[in-house]
Amino acid sequence: MRKMIIDTDTASDDAVAIMMALMTPDIDVVAMTIVAGNVNLKQASINARYTAELCGKEIPVYEGANVPMLREVYNAEFFHGSDGMGEMHYPAPKREAETKHAVDALIEYIETNPGIILVTLGPMTNVALAVLKAPHIVANVSRCVVMGGAACQVGNITPAAEYNIWCDPEAARVCFRSGLPIEMVGWELCRGDANLFEEEMRYYKEEIDTALSHFTIDCNASALKTNQDWLGDPGIGLPDPVAMAIAIDPALCTKMSKHHVEIECEGTFTRGMTVVDELNVTVHDTDNVGMWIPITADDSPHVSVCWELDVPGWKALLERCVRAEV
Repeated sequence: MRKMIIDTDTASDDAVAIMMALMTPDIDVVAMTIVAGNVNLKQASINARYTAELCGKEIPVYEGANVPMLREVYNAEFFHGSDGMGEMHYPAPKREAETKHAVDALIEYIETNPGIILVTLGPMTNVALAVLKAPHIVANVSRCVVMGGAACQVGNITPAAEYNIWCDPEAARVCFRSGLPIEMVGWELCRGDANLFEEEMRYYKEEIDTALSHFTIDCNASALKTNQDWLGDPGIGLPDPVAMAIAIDPALCTKMSKHHVEIECEGTFTRGMTVVDELNVTVHDTDNVGMWIPITADDSPHVSVCWELDVPGWKALLERCVRAEV
């Protein structure tokens, strides 16, 4: 069993990603930690606990940061609906959240589970605070799969930035500089052919016809409309489930390479941009790249960037998960 901890601002696509992890036989989700982002902290916690119950799992859920490290809160209810779940307003979960703070839970679970996989599906505030409080935990993380950023691509909240990184860029910078073994799965990997198309949505609801297949489509109703009307994609884009698919099966990332990556925190129009040194130009010792010295001091690119996705493989994995017996 591979042990995993999920840090999430649970809205509709996060919920599908959580479902995928919980329904994968060799993944043991030891805990979920909640951060404010897509929705407020309490709603994100409710959504995570409901999803676990829908999957028939007992998973401890810990609530953490309800604001970014330095920024004002800016949620994404306009994208996911007021409940974060496509206005489905699912019943309240039976299990309560744990009393321990998510930051302390992250530290404890990572300390006691060497080799654990950490998957982040929201702003990285909890993870940054945990790393700052207990830097030694970095060595215990075997993989840190981050749904965040856009590798040399356009953003989905501003022209330059993806929402999770934009929401708390200072937290992302802490994490990206921390030495965590980050695998950056940018939102662009869920676009185009990786969308769930109209015929696939019909197939999920009418032919697969399980509670989890209905859940996957229904809770993304608001995301579908916004994705089509605002971002111009053909169907449902599922960035968090794509990242989770790569966490479950790394071979689904068909092109990955290591690069220096910096998070833009000072820019007015580029706040939250993931600046990927795709051509490794920053390794040259010249005055014009002196600003990169904090990143390139050890000459070793530190972030694995996922460039390409096995789209049929990702969709096959999602289908296996929604067909799994609860």
